[in-house]
Amino acid sequence: MELSAAGLALLKQSEGYRSHVYRDVAGVPTIGYGHRLQPGESFPGGITEAQAAAILAADIREAEQAVGRLVRVPLVQGQFDALVDFCFNLGQRRLAASTLLADLNLGRYQAAAEQLLLWDHAGAQENAALRARREAEFRLWQNSGQAQPYDADSLAR
Repeated sequence: MELSAAGLALLKQSEGYRSHVYRDVAGVPTIGYGHRLQPGESFPGGITEAQAAAILAADIREAEQAVGRLVRVPLVQGQFDALVDFCFNLGQRRLAASTLLADLNLGRYQAAAEQLLLWDHAGAQENAALRARREAEFRLWQNSGQAQPYDADSLAR
């Protein structure tokens, strides 16, 4: 399963595009559509929007694969999209260690959805942009009842 157009739109809107390196709310050097610089990466002249889109596609694929590895229950498209956006934003280690994932893998879909809303802090401070993003993920999750089911095991095959 892949991130849908609605999921991609949320991610791009939440991240915004920046052609030059900046520090995100956590202080991490970032460029493009929320790409966290990896060791050895340097973009002294900045990047174009096309380059940012190519980097974003690779970053999204990593988030999709992480969701596929970590989730053990069937998902519908909106749930998958919300989790990919969450994983892209916070990283697969945070998803892996979260109560959100534990609830989800126990089949507690509503409890997992509600856990999304708790991830709205940067450090000890609530962050309005993160709050809005989590609420948008929650809406994606809740409005996904008509999407096709996604089975996490099928991605591993």
